[in-house]
Amino acid sequence: MTFTELARCVQLSVSRCQRRVNELADSGVIRGYRGIVNAAAVGLGFEVVAFATLSRADAIHEFDAAIDAVPEIVEAQRLFGEPDYLIRIVAADRDAYQRLYDEQLSKLPGLRGLNSTIVMKEVIASRGLPLVRGHES
Repeated sequence: MTFTELARCVQLSVSRCQRRVNELADSGVIRGYRGIVNAAAVGLGFEVVAFATLSRADAIHEFDAAIDAVPEIVEAQRLFGEPDYLIRIVAADRDAYQRLYDEQLSKLPGLRGLNSTIVMKEVIASRGLPLVRGHES
């Protein structure tokens, strides 16, 4: 969305809208900007959702650091209860995921179990928070 479009949606002048966006970024409300890349177009069209369970509670920080170091893990959330984590993983294909699993994922520190499922279809892509009303993308 351009500043002009955003300004119209929130009924501010473009200059005031730009200042407000900068203030939101400076205060940490806006954490950053990103482009959304078509994973299949860059050779990462195989997606897996995995659920990880840890063997011990004291492994949390080590596990967090270890999954952060795996570039193919594009999203991870620590959960209440079991499983302990929901992890989204991308790979080129099934064979590439198998290698990643065998060489890295199965060896994550404190891991008791990793249950995964292949994503069949992306129904809703990652999208922004529903904060602005009246704007059609």
